[in-house]
Amino acid sequence: MLSALTLVLTLTTVEAQKNQKAGSAHYTSMPRPSRDGIGKVYQGREISHVMGHLGADWLERPERQYEERPDLLIKALGIKPGDTIADIGAGSGYFTRRLAAETGDGGRVLAVDIQPEMLRILKQNLEQEGIRNVKMIRGTEKVPNLPEASVDLVLMVDVYHEFSYPHEMMTAIRKALKPDGIVVWVEYRLEDPRVPIKLLHKMSKKQVQKEATYQGFEWVRSFEGLPRQHLLFFKKASN
Repeated sequence: MLSALTLVLTLTTVEAQKNQKAGSAHYTSMPRPSRDGIGKVYQGREISHVMGHLGADWLERPERQYEERPDLLIKALGIKPGDTIADIGAGSGYFTRRLAAETGDGGRVLAVDIQPEMLRILKQNLEQEGIRNVKMIRGTEKVPNLPEASVDLVLMVDVYHEFSYPHEMMTAIRKALKPDGIVVWVEYRLEDPRVPIKLLHKMSKKQVQKEATYQGFEWVRSFEGLPRQHLLFFKKASN
């Protein structure tokens, strides 16, 4: 018969193993992952698979101009010349290049991706267009490797839902923001069934707010003028 101490130690070990498997105490695991997910749950949301570098052509598709209106997105960010902007999950550089034009020669864009293949594609695209105010950074699943207190604006376009460690990543991003810095979630609207994107690659405004608040951010504003996506602005929480 197990002693009380042995039973406690056994239960503690089992729980620790569950947390280790998921990544940390912030996560739980599903018995079986859904088709498009990794079986890891954060704040009630299953995390989706990452889109690999083979999807780079989809990122650069011409239809994106009218399907998503990137011009409206960039305008809504309110970028100032000289700003330092981090493009998280930069991929092929679709938004990196547009951000670089807005921040000008006096500013810079920190283009972060965890896939070396994507960074190679990004480098080719930057060289082809002669863009020089971009620094490429290879991040990890847990940290974007950004300098502390260095960034005016962090942009995450259709990428946050793929973070394997969203809590750790957003903790690092929070540290990288300047005191008055802004972090922007861009996510396909889960509330709209007409948006032709897989469910795990969408997020509701309510879910983004829930997770951002849990991570130490405060709601600032939203822009709902995009055809398919939420554009949600947050700052560091004051307390």
